[in-house]
Amino acid sequence: MEQIKGGVTAAHGFEAAGTEANIKYQGRMDMALIYSSAPCNVAGTFTTNVVKAAPVLWDQQIVENSPYAQAVIVNAGIANACTGKQGMDYCAEEAKKAASFLNIPENAVLVGSTGVIGKQLPMDRICAGIEKLAAAKDGSIEAGTTASKAIMTTDTINKEIAVTIELDGKIVTIGGMSKGSGMIHPNMCTMLAYITTDAAISKKMLQEALSTSIVDTFNMISVDGDTSTNDTCLVLANGLAGNEEITAKGEAYDKFLEALNYVNTYLARTMAGDGEGATALFETVVYNADTKQNARTLAKSVICSSLTKAAIYGHDANWGRILCALGYSGVQFDPENVTLYFESKAGKLKIYENGLDAGYSEEEATKILSEPEVTVLVDMHMGSETATAWGCDLTYDYVKINADYRS
Repeated sequence: MEQIKGGVTAAHGFEAAGTEANIKYQGRMDMALIYSSAPCNVAGTFTTNVVKAAPVLWDQQIVENSPYAQAVIVNAGIANACTGKQGMDYCAEEAKKAASFLNIPENAVLVGSTGVIGKQLPMDRICAGIEKLAAAKDGSIEAGTTASKAIMTTDTINKEIAVTIELDGKIVTIGGMSKGSGMIHPNMCTMLAYITTDAAISKKMLQEALSTSIVDTFNMISVDGDTSTNDTCLVLANGLAGNEEITAKGEAYDKFLEALNYVNTYLARTMAGDGEGATALFETVVYNADTKQNARTLAKSVICSSLTKAAIYGHDANWGRILCALGYSGVQFDPENVTLYFESKAGKLKIYENGLDAGYSEEEATKILSEPEVTVLVDMHMGSETATAWGCDLTYDYVKINADYRS
């Protein structure tokens, strides 16, 4: 596997575009298009929030019932959530408009929205934006980057990645883009992720790969504990790489899944590190746990702890908050048989062992915690299972951003 430059246009046959539609933001792009020249098998995972935005409901229908997909239209600024029948009608109108400009079926068009909940989409501006996107699309790396920037809301950086692998002597590419900075606590935030690939893989195995991958990637991040109404992750596969179609588990499937995991992990970590107001990526690795699920539960409990997140922001080695978060996770363990470490580029430091403070240097701990990426290592001494979760520190700016989000 090799990481290459690019995102959603890196795979053969995919084009993209971004444009200004003035949906909410002024003077910046707020609509994006992903298009495939060939029909795609599509897989999707969506929010587990009972309150689901109209685009989620629309995309679920497409993924489940349409023979193929060929385009995705995404807008930023308004979420099209809690908008009733009108919101669903607007999804259909978006699909109809995109289909007419792209010369594809309406049921081959997926839609996505992110932004303020409860407002209706300004369809005159949405439709004008779709027309501009269709005219501007191309397959350049730059076009993919433009699309990744156009779906941002409170994100401070765009998120994209691409990798290649070899299957049956053919070079297969997987590219992706995502957005997410607040209301991030996926359970499949506001999280949108779009993955494109030229791999030939059946719809069944594509869904299997995505559903498997998200468990240890997107579902292991949290910024603020809020599961969005709009969480969506879609994978489109157009088969243009020419490899033998993956129709069952085996070596080719395993290689594809490994590459998909790499892409999803990169996007997930980047979103966590770009949490609203964040100054640091906060990673927790739990190892030597008794079960994989317990390892996941423990790791995510730590990165979700507001008190621990605040301590990371203050560069404060307050290990009691970490132990507390492990303790209320619901997993049973012996707290006197746990070892905790802090680690970053500045070094690694044992902070807790055998039920007691490990006698560490506060000065050294502060130095380690002052890096832009900080890891808590948790040795459970119970088994051999490992899991990693990603979050960010909790800062004053998080409150400021969300206090003023609708204005």
